[in-house]
Amino acid sequence: MPLAPYSSVEVPVEGGTLHVGRWGHGDQVVVAAHGITGNHRSWQAVARALEPGVTLVASDLRGRGRSTDLPGPFGMRRHAQDMVAVLDHLHLDQAVLAGHSMGAYVAAVAATTDPKRWSSVVLVDGGVALPLPRAVDPDDMLAGVLGPALARLEMVFADRAAYHAFWRDHPALVEPGAWNEDTEAWLDHDLTGEEPELHSSASLEAVRFDGRELLVDEQVRRACFDLQQPTTLLRAPRGLLNQVPPLLPDELLDPLRARWPIRMEMLVENTNHYSILLAPRGARAVATHLAGACRRLAG
Repeated sequence: MPLAPYSSVEVPVEGGTLHVGRWGHGDQVVVAAHGITGNHRSWQAVARALEPGVTLVASDLRGRGRSTDLPGPFGMRRHAQDMVAVLDHLHLDQAVLAGHSMGAYVAAVAATTDPKRWSSVVLVDGGVALPLPRAVDPDDMLAGVLGPALARLEMVFADRAAYHAFWRDHPALVEPGAWNEDTEAWLDHDLTGEEPELHSSASLEAVRFDGRELLVDEQVRRACFDLQQPTTLLRAPRGLLNQVPPLLPDELLDPLRARWPIRMEMLVENTNHYSILLAPRGARAVATHLAGACRRLAG
């Protein structure tokens, strides 16, 4: 499917400007947040799969991509404030809100902090707090969950081809369809610096701050239980390294389902934590639910 016209804008926020990408010019708008070490281009495959008339707006969250120089404090509340700034800059009273991975927690906090600004919420493989076992140090757990990703942020690459080669071996991207031009656009946007010393634009400080907050901040952790908008949770059956169990297994969710307000939950078959957003199968599923949320808003 051809990609909708793309443009970018710098949105004034506290401490500087937030880099924001936009696909399409339709009246129905989705605002989306990416994962903890990602950037806004991770939503490009979803933008490609969206029906005409739906515009997708996604920012490089503070400390990532072209927003990497924005200062802290970081955290879900600050990211939520930045997303409202995007709405204001676009002169939108309300939009559909989506988030993938850590971005789903950003979405949950944004939707509960400013509920009138967000008509519906779509959480993609995130947004539900991971349990922190007793006597486990949060930093140790963060290293266990994000170890390879944290290590990558300190690596140097000679050129873009070397960065692509590094990611080609990632277990989550070996799935058919997961490597495509949209995936390459996401990776290229992540790189900063000059050859032969290119590196990820994601700030290690921001990633560690945000990751730790997801484990210890009770207000952030319970945000999904306070959602007032129609909310959909899309899950991948495999995790960050294409493994089972996934990030959000049934064993985690079963005790929570009776008390959360999520109206629809769907397992997107044959996807993992990355391919649910990057590969055509996952991107189409996400786009279908976003388009449905936009129709409800328009109706």
